[in-house]
Amino acid sequence: MPSRPRTLAAAVTVALALGAQAVPAAAATGSATGSATEVSRGVEIPAFYTPPATLPGADGALIRSEPLRLALSLPSLGGPLPGRATRLMYKSTDANGEPVAVTGAYIEPTAKWRGDGPRPLVALAPGTMGQGDQCAASMALEHPLTLNGETVSVGYEDLSVYRLLLRGVAVVVTDYVGLGTTDRLHTYVNRVDGAHAVLDAVRAARLLDSASVTPDSRVGLFGYSQGGGATAAAAELQPSYAPDVELAGTYSGAPPADLTEVTEAIDGGDLAGALGWSLNGFLQAEPSLRPIAERYISTAGEEALKDLSTMCVGDALFGYGGDSSTEWTKTGQSISDVIGAEPTLRAFLDEQRIGKLKPGSPVRVATGVSDDLVPHEQSRRLAVDWCRKGAEVTYDPVVLPGVGSGLLNHFAPLLADQGKAISWLTDRLSGKPAGSNCWSMPAQP
Repeated sequence: MPSRPRTLAAAVTVALALGAQAVPAAAATGSATGSATEVSRGVEIPAFYTPPATLPGADGALIRSEPLRLALSLPSLGGPLPGRATRLMYKSTDANGEPVAVTGAYIEPTAKWRGDGPRPLVALAPGTMGQGDQCAASMALEHPLTLNGETVSVGYEDLSVYRLLLRGVAVVVTDYVGLGTTDRLHTYVNRVDGAHAVLDAVRAARLLDSASVTPDSRVGLFGYSQGGGATAAAAELQPSYAPDVELAGTYSGAPPADLTEVTEAIDGGDLAGALGWSLNGFLQAEPSLRPIAERYISTAGEEALKDLSTMCVGDALFGYGGDSSTEWTKTGQSISDVIGAEPTLRAFLDEQRIGKLKPGSPVRVATGVSDDLVPHEQSRRLAVDWCRKGAEVTYDPVVLPGVGSGLLNHFAPLLADQGKAISWLTDRLSGKPAGSNCWSMPAQP
């Protein structure tokens, strides 16, 4: 079992990489729409995040917006660096075809776009943030590190956001379905919910009066880990769900394309708590799974799922790192064993599989060869599946040695490959052709 000190060291490494300072959780309050309506692990959730009773009809329609203060900002003659941010709420459609409100943030960069064409837009899908509303990526732009004795939330995606902004690329960040918004639980790694939230964020950004992007602006998608799964799914679903959102390119880093394999890999590892987020989200999205959960999940498991439902990634690392799901079941079986025994569960997870559809635009898949948290092989298989369908795929294995920590084996490729990923996407946003290296897949690790 991985030690808690090693998990703590990994989390501290993430925070130091951002250069962020801890802020009191109570600071995450205040909104142009009123006072807080919910408190999650000591963090007051602004009223902005409570959806209205009635939602607009069009996907991507703006519900509300307000200025958002960036925690890391510097004054300059041309305006604040790296840009001006707007918190937003927009309408999307969930996996069941029901309307849903999603929050996020748009950042208008101060830097000029020096590529070809008008200023482009990138929709950034965050990596795993957690399931508590205080973990939302839009809040992390304002408070990169929330540490109050009840929760640990690290806005590690701020780094990629700022790197894109400094290139003159406008960025819209989605919080996903149910993360931040107080009306429902976050449907963690749900393929359709994630894809729709990403694509509708693009539509919402185009409607902002403060945005310089136009209908002619090229659009890219950027995501790693949970975000890599969301952008991969969005690239697949874009032709049918959002034909008006033409994509110049999609970066999908360490995508959890096969949740059956990912479930087995994370069980007992540093981020074992993510199993709880997955189960919580699946039970909300598909109520027919509840009888199966009632047959297998023990009282201890129910308590763990409830506890995890308000946790951020830091909380789960400290509270559940190294735990086994056998402690959550009445039978002592692991969640993977339960999946194997239940055809309904297997069918549901098969529906979540990414790689069954052909993306209509260039995609870049990167995965660390030593990644044993979101297993390398299943991420590589996504590239192979797309290649077989004739998609325009650039596959980049990130060759780093394993270090004995699943979290670090997963996080290190994010940092090692991020510059290359941003350069690849920037080239697509400038109109440069992507090409494909599918021909090389048999020789690629």
